[in-house]
Amino acid sequence: MKNIHKFKCKDDYFILDVNSGAIHVVDKIVYDIIDENNIESRDNVLNKFKGIYDEAIINECYDEIEELIYNEQLYTKDIYENIAKKFEEEPNYIKAVCLNIAHDCNLRCKYCFANGEGYDQQKKLMSFEVAKKSIDFLIKNSGSRKNIEVDFFGGEPLLNIGVVKKTIDYARSLEKQYNKNFRFTITTNATLLTEEIMDYLEQNMVNIVLSIDGRKKVQDSIRLKVDGSGTYDDILPKIKRMVGRRHKSKKQYYIRATFTSKNLDFSEEIKHFIELGFKVISIEPVVLPENNVLSIKEEYLDKIYEEYDKILDELLQHDDVIFYHLNIDINRGACIYKRISGCGAGFEYIAVTPDGDIYPCHQFIGNKDFYMGNVYEGIKNKKISSDFRKSNIYNKVECKNCWARFFCSGGCQANNYNFNGDTKIPYEIGCNMQRKRIEYAIALQYYRNKKVEECCK
Repeated sequence: MKNIHKFKCKDDYFILDVNSGAIHVVDKIVYDIIDENNIESRDNVLNKFKGIYDEAIINECYDEIEELIYNEQLYTKDIYENIAKKFEEEPNYIKAVCLNIAHDCNLRCKYCFANGEGYDQQKKLMSFEVAKKSIDFLIKNSGSRKNIEVDFFGGEPLLNIGVVKKTIDYARSLEKQYNKNFRFTITTNATLLTEEIMDYLEQNMVNIVLSIDGRKKVQDSIRLKVDGSGTYDDILPKIKRMVGRRHKSKKQYYIRATFTSKNLDFSEEIKHFIELGFKVISIEPVVLPENNVLSIKEEYLDKIYEEYDKILDELLQHDDVIFYHLNIDINRGACIYKRISGCGAGFEYIAVTPDGDIYPCHQFIGNKDFYMGNVYEGIKNKKISSDFRKSNIYNKVECKNCWARFFCSGGCQANNYNFNGDTKIPYEIGCNMQRKRIEYAIALQYYRNKKVEECCK
């Protein structure tokens, strides 16, 4: 098991102590001396670098390394496995529900299963009765949690805006009675945004996710209307107005894009979004079977890494822009439970279909092997919840031996299953991209902190 990870970014040398999370930016000599598995004896190090570095400098650096080890900032032990075992036995309390409020969409995005047959054969909007039962289920199964979340998802949830409004009113009416605080989020393709709807979302949503894939040529080739025409010109003015409201109120939003094999120059999408004035941006790699023309393949990885490098440079010029994948707090990361177990799908987070059926997350909907129950009768297949709770980094062989384990938490369970038939076997292409993003995230935080410190001198 590697407890040290070394990487170079620009002209700097980084060393991550995996278990403590300590990050060191060091001279090349220290970078060379430190081994990823253990520190060699002083004599071995002196012999190894004789004639390469001055002996006095080697000894001085070795002393500093020994001090870091003594202070538990290098080669620290993993103390979390027992915590993970205890976590596996804890009761399940739901903290968030994804309401698939609309199994219907007014677009036919090429990478979505709604393209082609998809929703055409299973169009359905969630009734208020099902949404109401979902709120009751969440309250009943949230235990002592005060803050609980409802995500309105689809399809396109604004096709069912009436039920969205009724659901929020109903949930708010129960907050005091059950000592709960509901937080609402919504993901929308922005096509149906009107001034009235934007006002409503601004007032009621903690977070708004706005889907747009980038430049006009990219958006209009992928995110299509039913008639095959593009959407860029229709949605961009609406997204800009919605973002303007969020900037003014300082409330959360983010631009959600997807890159595919057809726009591997996706750093250009980031530049485009920044030029448009967007401050919080996510661009996710598409996840599709390898035989799909839009899928991300292993041979694209070097190009993708180059794009992340360009994104890092762009972000260093815009300190007020947050890029989701490089937004890591290296000083105060997620709590250890989240770092071990990830998003909580299946035991802290569930998805509900328009019929009220419960699945671990929206990506498992329709797979009968992951049907958990329904909002009327509750969770019937408790084994699924148990299996997902146990699907942590210590029960994934590849993750347990990976330096990035406490940052990615074992990857997306749905992606793991869809590519490998097992939630405990990571999706390797996704892992490779994630590891590179983590390196750039650490570097970005360092460079931004350094800039602040220099300005304060």
